[in-house]
Amino acid sequence: MTGKARYQAPALTKGLEILELLAGASEPLIMSDISTALGRSVSEIFRMLQVLEEHGYIARAEEGYRLTNRLFALGMSQPPIRDLASTALPVMQDLARRAGQSCHLAVASGAEMVVIIAIEAPGLSGFAVRVGYRRPLHRSNSGRILLAFQSSDARAAMLADIRATGETLDEAELTERLNATLAAGGAFAPSPMLTGITDLSAPILVGGVARAALTMPFVDGAANRATTQACTQLVRDAAAAIGDAMSPMMVLPARDMDNGQ
Repeated sequence: MTGKARYQAPALTKGLEILELLAGASEPLIMSDISTALGRSVSEIFRMLQVLEEHGYIARAEEGYRLTNRLFALGMSQPPIRDLASTALPVMQDLARRAGQSCHLAVASGAEMVVIIAIEAPGLSGFAVRVGYRRPLHRSNSGRILLAFQSSDARAAMLADIRATGETLDEAELTERLNATLAAGGAFAPSPMLTGITDLSAPILVGGVARAALTMPFVDGAANRATTQACTQLVRDAAAAIGDAMSPMMVLPARDMDNGQ
């Protein structure tokens, strides 16, 4: 027998299928919809839903089942993300105070970017992106930052992930845009969500590649504390400060890997 042995875990497979289905749904799903979408019987789905609900991965309401934030919390507890969050949070709070604008931090998650920290603008009004917000990498300023500041191999792999989702890509136009972003050290672009907002973004660079993207959705107005140009520099300075603080955490002690020393 050659090749890797394939082991079957039917219950685990069903549970993962349910989680992935709910993660991609725009609204809660009822049991019969889940059963139909996965091609499994209602009795199979019922037992799995009970277990997932008991362990806090999903929640049930009148309109159906939805994911909780338990998976997100587990991901945030991983040392690299935990260190990034603890390092970035005070810098981002200071950034929001100085600029009078909100800001958020995003990381790559498969073919998407996902917001892991969001700081609201000081004062009584403002605009902020919620934690957990996702968008295809190439369709957001944060995502394009994450694509631009990568090695050529890493960028190619990320673009392959995007194509695998069925997203259409104008690769020539996107490559030109990513290269311009790389040359400029950051990017600004109209928000894909709302008019009147400009996303100002800069990379969190560790080891020369983007581990995260810092973005300020700049809302123009007469009461602004700082101009677009000033806020662009504030975002870049904050991103550099976070990256500089993260770099020592990412350095591993030198060792001879071949000899296992």
